[in-house]
Amino acid sequence: MRRMFATPGAKALYKCAHFFAALKRCAALRVQAVVESHLSQRTRKMGHPAFVVVFVAMVSSAQAPAPVTAPTPASNGAQAAKTEAKPRADAIFFHANVYTGVSSNSPFSSMLREEAIAVRGDRIQAVGKNVDILKLKGPDTEVVDLGGRFVMPGFNDAHVHLAAAGLQKLTIDLAGVKTLEEFRARVKARVDKAKPDEWIVGGGWDETLWPIPILPSRWDLDEVSEGHPVILDRVDGHLAVANTRALQLTGVTLASRDPEGGKIDRDANGQPTGILRDKAQQAVRAVIPQLTHEQRRHGIEVALADLAEHGVTSAQDYSPEWENFLIYEELEKEGKLTARISEWLPFDDVLDELKVKRGFHSQSDLMLHTGMLKGFMDGSLGGHTAALMEPYADDPKNSGLPRYEAAKLNDMAKERVLTGFQLGFHAIGDEGIQMALDAFAEAEKAAREQKVKAANGGSDFRLRIEHAQVTTPAQIARFKELKVIASVQPGQLLTDMRWAQDRLGTKRAATSYAWGALLNKGVMLAFGTDDPVEPISPFRGLYAAVTRKSENGKQEFFPEQKLTMDQAIGAYTTGSAFAEFEEKEKGQLAAGMLADFVVLDRDITAVSAEKELGTKVMLTVVGGKSVYKATSAGQ
Repeated sequence: MRRMFATPGAKALYKCAHFFAALKRCAALRVQAVVESHLSQRTRKMGHPAFVVVFVAMVSSAQAPAPVTAPTPASNGAQAAKTEAKPRADAIFFHANVYTGVSSNSPFSSMLREEAIAVRGDRIQAVGKNVDILKLKGPDTEVVDLGGRFVMPGFNDAHVHLAAAGLQKLTIDLAGVKTLEEFRARVKARVDKAKPDEWIVGGGWDETLWPIPILPSRWDLDEVSEGHPVILDRVDGHLAVANTRALQLTGVTLASRDPEGGKIDRDANGQPTGILRDKAQQAVRAVIPQLTHEQRRHGIEVALADLAEHGVTSAQDYSPEWENFLIYEELEKEGKLTARISEWLPFDDVLDELKVKRGFHSQSDLMLHTGMLKGFMDGSLGGHTAALMEPYADDPKNSGLPRYEAAKLNDMAKERVLTGFQLGFHAIGDEGIQMALDAFAEAEKAAREQKVKAANGGSDFRLRIEHAQVTTPAQIARFKELKVIASVQPGQLLTDMRWAQDRLGTKRAATSYAWGALLNKGVMLAFGTDDPVEPISPFRGLYAAVTRKSENGKQEFFPEQKLTMDQAIGAYTTGSAFAEFEEKEKGQLAAGMLADFVVLDRDITAVSAEKELGTKVMLTVVGGKSVYKATSAGQ
């Protein structure tokens, strides 16, 4: 080839030709990138800048862009292939207002908006404009016109108790009971239908809603139970009331001692009142007849239907009886599991048993697998059993009920992290939170010294504190330092704000439910509901996070801790996915991500906060398949 360039002029001409060819190719690529950037933003409605049009005319070889999505962890920023080179979509959802959850880098919108989604298999094939996505339609493609409705990633509830939620709906559901008389009337109605000697169970009652907020007693139940044994959970699950018959069957008497981590309430004469706090409930529950397989399955099916109706496509669940996991597995094999389940295991279980359960079902199954180990540091704020550093403001002789001795807790945490488990500790009071943080620090230190990897094989252990309600500024800084995830339930504030300041006093209350401070410090937030403690609806949580107001708008709780709607949605989607090591699989609507999304009756980023509470789910899609569709009457 060198012989062709016999003269300097020829050599220069060759270099010049190659320079302009290279320039032409670079210009074409630049045009495609600019056009794609502008076409993918909502600002397209404002018209394309003139310089883009001129630049396109100057470079004749520039080609129109194919439908693409913004770069995401799932796609590694790679551009989509040309439309004609792509396989056809299995389903296309178009004419929509798609909130992708991907940052837009636009001054007009913090999140990228698109118009249509193409699905192939259980994954998103592409997200883009209607005209581009419809090019992926084939002869067998299902095409769904969403009529301009708002579409967003499916909600991922980071903290639920599905088995308990379903069974509560099938037994005595005492949620929202307004008086002791109504409480007793519901018990009486259930007793009238019961078989002889049948246990009467249920829960959801909250005495703070009653005109006289006094805890019910065994004698209140005795008058309506007709000899049936009865135990009924308070709404938080950390306190229950049992009748005399139930106490007799389990040997709870005047002489009974309080168990470690529990308390039996007594009257002035030392007689048990029927109120059992935290671990004091275990003696009664041990003698309740086991549920049948059919009863358990029915309850779980009810709970799953509730998830689908409220747009929850993933649930991080603690239903600790192993039989519940076997039912999830049964439903999955039958093709009837309608939400992705990460099932937590009890932290207190024997380590060898935990390892067997972890290996029982594939950890790579994105529909169902076991997840973190859940431990309890304390009880609840409403039941005065959350562990506090200083006594309760409205109960000066009580600082709550810590559930562990520190040395034992630290040893157990270390042992389990070294075996590759993720940990999540229920901790509501500041003392409980300190116990959790100290145990995490010890466990992580040991793991790094021994070069043990996290549950996903990485170096980030993603240890979690569930609830994290009463925090100090120093603890929030410690969250950041240890990279601890704050798994919180904003909807609980709608209940707790009625009495939280009475329990804590103004100073402690001001740094409680501190979502804004946590997020501003760089702590990862994951949102959930704690269903059945609070209703499964994510819209209550979004409302609470962005307003910090009661549902009637008349009470406000330290508004400086409010979040923006984008932040709140992020905590319910990408934050929750990160908390279970699945941020590369779900939480955003982008090419390569799981096709889990919901269609709502309103744009929740555009309506007033008050209208968030009335939001209805029109369609819920999991893995590209519809698992819930609103009826025409509901529309």
